[in-house]
Amino acid sequence: MADESIPVSAEAPDSPFRTTGTDHITIWGSNAEDTIAFYRDLLGMPLVLRQPNLDDPSQTHLFFDTGDGRILTVFVSDDRASNRGRVPTQTGSVHHLSFSIAAEDFEDVMEALEDAGHGYNVFDRGIFFSLYTQDNNGLIVELSADKYDIPDERRGEVLATAQRIREEDGADFAEDRHMKQALEELGLDAEPADLPDASTGVGY
Repeated sequence: MADESIPVSAEAPDSPFRTTGTDHITIWGSNAEDTIAFYRDLLGMPLVLRQPNLDDPSQTHLFFDTGDGRILTVFVSDDRASNRGRVPTQTGSVHHLSFSIAAEDFEDVMEALEDAGHGYNVFDRGIFFSLYTQDNNGLIVELSADKYDIPDERRGEVLATAQRIREEDGADFAEDRHMKQALEELGLDAEPADLPDASTGVGY
């Protein structure tokens, strides 16, 4: 268990500088065809830039818009086959990528994954709803729908408030009631989205 004496807060820490957001995340991919088929043709991310990998021109660097202008990039090479076996997990490796989807699209997303031959699991994570699948190389991809409409610029504040309420409640995990109370405390709309029933289980 992590050291719970370390404070959780949405306030800016006393650090020498502060990042301004996520610019892009880059992963190793297989070939362009399979990568584009998953991220563009299935998940709906426009392919916005394609060029040689600046550090290794024998590879291609694909840039996908994940939906809000934040970019996912993938190094690919046509001599690499896709492998949908599970990606090894070790210190420093990526466990999964998570992308937002609209709550009203949740069931359509499940149907599309089934039609494309991608298995998935769905979990009620307490403060959000998650669908887990795998990309063409076995990397876990989470498609997450918020239970409540949270403004992007206040997301950290809402989560930190829910954390404080969870601790005061003595609960092990942040739950729906903690999120709802946090939103109400901050004067934000706490009307829940219409999402399907799902297990509160763990894992993928």
